[in-house]
Amino acid sequence: MKLKPALALFACASLGLGAAMAQAKPVELSLFFPVSVGGPITTIVDGLCTDFNKENPDIKVSAVYCGSYADTMVKAQTGIKGGNPPDLAIIQATELYTLLDMNAVQGLDQFVVKDKEKGFIDDFYPAFMENCRAEGKLWSLPFQRSTIVLYYNKDMFKKAGLDSNRPPKNWKELADDAKKLTVKDSSGVVNTWGIEIPSTGFQYWMFQALCLQNGLQIMNDEGTEVYFDKPAAVEALQYWLDLEKVQKVMPDGIVEWATAPTDFIQGKTAMMFHTTGNLTNVRKSATFDFGVAFLPADKSYGSPTGGGNIYMFSGISNEHKAAAWRFMRYLTSAAKASEWSMKTGFVATRKSSFEAEPLKSYVVGFPQAAVARDQLKYAKAELSTHSNSQIYQIINDDLQAALAGTKTPIQALSDAQSQTDEILGRFKK
Repeated sequence: MKLKPALALFACASLGLGAAMAQAKPVELSLFFPVSVGGPITTIVDGLCTDFNKENPDIKVSAVYCGSYADTMVKAQTGIKGGNPPDLAIIQATELYTLLDMNAVQGLDQFVVKDKEKGFIDDFYPAFMENCRAEGKLWSLPFQRSTIVLYYNKDMFKKAGLDSNRPPKNWKELADDAKKLTVKDSSGVVNTWGIEIPSTGFQYWMFQALCLQNGLQIMNDEGTEVYFDKPAAVEALQYWLDLEKVQKVMPDGIVEWATAPTDFIQGKTAMMFHTTGNLTNVRKSATFDFGVAFLPADKSYGSPTGGGNIYMFSGISNEHKAAAWRFMRYLTSAAKASEWSMKTGFVATRKSSFEAEPLKSYVVGFPQAAVARDQLKYAKAELSTHSNSQIYQIINDDLQAALAGTKTPIQALSDAQSQTDEILGRFKK
């Protein structure tokens, strides 16, 4: 049956409108994001997604908040195994080998080659790129990155007769200063500790920092070997233990990851090792003058990098991959890296971020924000291996055993080494 001209015209117009509407429907991307990393993260991330969506109406990015880094990794793995991976996720940079073993992540070199902006990759700090590459390829981009730094209470330094502008520069000075800063009441009970180094959650990270300061990187570049039982590693763990047991300048037993910043802010410890990701929190909460410094050296300065990278997943359509790359470029741009750094305390991952406003002026007014950046000169990749979560569990448990006094440092690290060797042996070619 033929349509009347008017009806035919209306039908064609309707079909055209429908096609246009279908064409205008944005590509919807999911971004898995860990929210237990500190600060008002959800508000900031929602703002980033909203701004991107306004600038790119053909794409809609929605953040899915997942808890901790570990929770985010588990949620991503569940989606991968079920054939429904996220488009993008902020996951610990150290999970790269585990994701590669699952064939889960998309290589990014093809997108970089097509990208028109020269120097896009070279502008990232090299230390942050170490956990982004494997097998000669690029697999993620640095976003929410950090190093460990030394926070110290300048008011307490002055009260103890120490120079508030000269934090300890080496292990001996750290122990000596911590002794002077440890304050006891008349009955001998400690009111203020000299130093706290967390021994839960990320104890491997603190241990690695001490090893780097003692001249040892604790794994190889291929993620197939660790060096937990080397003499330099045993010395590093012994020094950590001695701060507690011999020098008695650190709480006895386990120091909780989340407790250390609270203790520092409340004046219960004069110094702490912690992530620069806590910088904004400390700045907003501390009622005293505080400083931030490089971690004290033994043979050299040193800290592992830390934090999360943004990954694109391989099991998504080409259309989604193209859209995901645009968001990755946006999120890791110099402007957004600056914004993220100022709002959270994480290190802006690009050199150009520190050379332009507003971060340039921000650092002038708040020089503590430049310490983690400057320490990158001495930073190395965070511990990352195949079967990463298993290896972390092993070394974390044995470190806690040593710090709790149930194993000697040599025994703990020998046990961790032998168990890890057994697991990683199957990944050696």
